[in-house]
Amino acid sequence: MSPLITPAELAALDDPAVLDVRWRLGGPPGLDAYREGHIPGAVFCDLNADLAAPPGPEGRHPLPAAGAFQEAMRRLGVSGSRTVVVYDEADATAAARAWWTLRYFGHPDVRVLDGGLRAWVAEGRPVAAGEESARPGDFVARPGGMPVLDAGQALELATEGVLLDARAAERYRGEVEPIDPVAGHIPGAVSAPTFENVDPAGRFHQPEFLRERFNTLGAVPGVAVGAYCGSGVTAAHQVLALDVAGVPAALYVGSWSNWVADPSRPVATG
Repeated sequence: MSPLITPAELAALDDPAVLDVRWRLGGPPGLDAYREGHIPGAVFCDLNADLAAPPGPEGRHPLPAAGAFQEAMRRLGVSGSRTVVVYDEADATAAARAWWTLRYFGHPDVRVLDGGLRAWVAEGRPVAAGEESARPGDFVARPGGMPVLDAGQALELATEGVLLDARAAERYRGEVEPIDPVAGHIPGAVSAPTFENVDPAGRFHQPEFLRERFNTLGAVPGVAVGAYCGSGVTAAHQVLALDVAGVPAALYVGSWSNWVADPSRPVATG
């Protein structure tokens, strides 16, 4: 089953838990956009508070503790037996982090609204304003549902498999670094900007297109694949796109923000 869902498919679902995960690095608060208009029945999921632990040496968006994540998801109405649909403004950059984290903690049925709220509105579907609360869920967080990498494993994978860098190409090359204290990339990693996974409307390219894209980058059957970015958000989008393409991949959750926290780790540029 595809991890993606269309607006029509969402509208036909029976009682899903719908999470609005709008978030942009350095952008306006997603909660404000949610209050202005969201899919009816959706509740706001705060990427920084609900899908990550506080920033530190492990990165800007480390994995939350199982207990904290379980509590947050129950508050948002997530149950193990209830389909969860996550969305953001359009391209799933933030929604993918919710998809990945729920899958990592063992939820069996998580879907991403392809094209996000923009696709929903484009079809003339209703939106609601203000805030909504969900009936409490019973989700039980069980870590280990998705493969992860630590720093050492990421470096090893860059040599023995394929490690995809999901950031913009200029950050990969080390020409600019607007957030982290060191510019560059993990030696051996391959540049694969995640925005190339979607079309101008923010919808994912077809599986065949994505499969060809990743195969060209070396992500072929039988080769171990992983992804990282700045802090494990857009890299989750990369893992989602790889899943759509039928390519399993691990996530280096700490990503570049964790990598450069240790000055002894090597850095490549160019």
